[in-house]
Amino acid sequence: MSGPERRRVVITGAGAVSAVGMGSEALWDALAEGRSGASRVDLDGLGPLTAFVVEGLAEGAEERFGRRDVRRMDRAGMLASLAAAMALEDAGAHGVPAERLGLALGCVHGGAATSFDAHRALIERGADRVGPLSVPLALTNGAGAATARMLGLRGPSTVVTTACAAGTDAVGAALDMIRAGRADAVLAGGAEAPMSPVVAAGYLKMGALSRSERPPAEATRPFDRDRDGFVMGEAAGIVMLEEREQAIARGARILGEVAGYGATCDAAHPTDPDPAGEGAARAIAAALRDAALTTSDIGYVNAHATSTTAGDIAEMRALEAAGMGDVAVSSTKALHGHGLGAAGGIELVALLMVFARDLLPANINLDDPEDAVALDLIDAPRAVRVDAALSNSFGFGGHNSCIVVTRHATP
Repeated sequence: MSGPERRRVVITGAGAVSAVGMGSEALWDALAEGRSGASRVDLDGLGPLTAFVVEGLAEGAEERFGRRDVRRMDRAGMLASLAAAMALEDAGAHGVPAERLGLALGCVHGGAATSFDAHRALIERGADRVGPLSVPLALTNGAGAATARMLGLRGPSTVVTTACAAGTDAVGAALDMIRAGRADAVLAGGAEAPMSPVVAAGYLKMGALSRSERPPAEATRPFDRDRDGFVMGEAAGIVMLEEREQAIARGARILGEVAGYGATCDAAHPTDPDPAGEGAARAIAAALRDAALTTSDIGYVNAHATSTTAGDIAEMRALEAAGMGDVAVSSTKALHGHGLGAAGGIELVALLMVFARDLLPANINLDDPEDAVALDLIDAPRAVRVDAALSNSFGFGGHNSCIVVTRHATP
């Protein structure tokens, strides 16, 4: 006797906040134009550094939420709340009770700048000068708590911290919430505000960040032979996931269907990926199984490719091992930066462009492509219609996560 039919989950709204602008359309425009949001910034003790910073973030948050509430948020909370509000508005009149509307957010560094400022205040000025909200704003769940508070989300709420796979794992968690009937809609994705001297210094010391002297827009070079590390960025990308029949019944515009999710762990090195990409390949295969699709169904891959020497090669090998050698591949990080815990969220919003505009974003700065593995690396925006796409996210600790999204045809 067969069990009940599995609930299907669709995307009915998308919100993005990044260095290229506010909103999903601003992100898609930048991807179509190949326009980078990179700039040079100064961090205490480090000097000039290439990064992706959101201009006017506090002002935009104050305009929407008011100064009093914004003063009770870290920058990660502002990013998450703004992107989630955009996704909620984009979804339209959903009619979901607050108790059935959940949140699943990827965030790794939490209130990194808040932690740094509190520590400096303690050392330089004494314990009584540490801010009374320094702990709740610095906690990794702070951005999620701020978002739920600002939008009145009273359903299941979780914050995922699986390094750079966190945003995609959060979407997977949201998918499971709706499939299991614990929620009817979930705001899901990631947010990160990592611009703290301690965070940047740590990544520099381990050799993960780019030290390129190129112009900022040219520093991040996924899949290029001259890549030398990632460039981190503030970002938030959040989508509204909704039970399909409910969305159809209310006449919602459906941006895509989250058809499958897969996750694995390398259980090996603290930071380095499995050089053969075996764990990542298993995550891809798991996502395809969950979606009941094969590799031949996938028309585009939004790669995790961060512009690190080892990471990009490992992902290329994973794609080859998973049977994706002929699929069009690009990484969008050279345009919006590596959002760390936000990466899976902002890149899921980026991926939706392939359905909304029938356009595949390009790998910019791909002057001398890595050829260790033969892949179809997109070197210019490609106008083509695809019906299924894959988004990869891989993180320190060996976390591998993949999402399959399909074009939705309303019956």
